[in-house]
Amino acid sequence: MTEAFDATPEASRIVYVKTVDVAELPDEVQGQVEGFEHLYAVHDAEGQQLALVADRKLAFQLARQNDYAPVAVH
Repeated sequence: MTEAFDATPEASRIVYVKTVDVAELPDEVQGQVEGFEHLYAVHDAEGQQLALVADRKLAFQLARQNDYAPVAVH
């Protein structure tokens, strides 16, 4: 017997990970991340930024630890 299995996560549990240039961030944030050229932002489906981290791998781990399904934005 075969049952259908929906492996796609709920749309509300998807987050997007994208590269952010430090030079484009507000001055107060730039002052806190000296030595970095890029950071990684995690956004929800509505575009709200949930996190800003220094490492792509960390962004994906953070999303998964909070029961989100991360997707890379190119």
